[in-house]
Amino acid sequence: MPLSVIPTPIGNLEDITLRALRYLREADLVACEDTRRTGRLLAHYEIKKDLIAYHEHNEERLAPELAERAKTGHIALVTDAGTPLVSDPGHRLVRACIDADVEVEALPGPSALTTALVASGLPADTVVFTGFPPRKGKGRTELLERLATQTSTFVLFESPHRLGKTLRDLPADTPVAVCRELTKLYEEVFRGTAEEAARHFSSGVKGEIVLVIRGGTAKAEESIEEVVRRARRYVTEGESPSRAAQKAARESGHRRGEIYERLVKG
Repeated sequence: MPLSVIPTPIGNLEDITLRALRYLREADLVACEDTRRTGRLLAHYEIKKDLIAYHEHNEERLAPELAERAKTGHIALVTDAGTPLVSDPGHRLVRACIDADVEVEALPGPSALTTALVASGLPADTVVFTGFPPRKGKGRTELLERLATQTSTFVLFESPHRLGKTLRDLPADTPVAVCRELTKLYEEVFRGTAEEAARHFSSGVKGEIVLVIRGGTAKAEESIEEVVRRARRYVTEGESPSRAAQKAARESGHRRGEIYERLVKG
């Protein structure tokens, strides 16, 4: 018997597929993040099933048990919205089933990632999905450097109260699309530069947000020597060497590590 990985609507309930509904009706057990939320979805389509809560706090414990049950019964895996495993629980269960020689079927369907990418109007030639960006520290610095220098389209999830900071951390002319409340009543897709988006949402924003960014727009026309001189100026103005190097890297497209190394060596 299989484990079926089933995407569910990210907002509009009409977005579920006929195949997904059939598999949910045929399943012996539905593993879901929130039994109440999934229960409402199933009730909407008049489906009655046994549900088990499977989320980030218990998936390590439950994955082996559910994989064992999938050997003799059909298990359906869903999350609150969208495709399981994409910034949602499910990887441990899929891995456990593969290791136990249980068939895994992944159904196509709703995903905020692909919906936002298509709606953004930005190139989809090379796409990098990063989930929620780090709030601070080395991880965030490295991501911002990639966004400035790597010619790819990046898709991020972001919270409403951190959207403004992320937009302001990007080079001002970076092409972006802010996709808010996708497929829901108040859906909004704002397309423009990072600076324009920051102004547009300066008074606040609500709802679930997918941020699509075209990376690699920073110009590395300045020599590294010129960029280091600028970083030194930032230090004299009160910035720490690390912050000065980070700022100069975003503005120039040169690597922060190289700027910082030359800066501290004098």
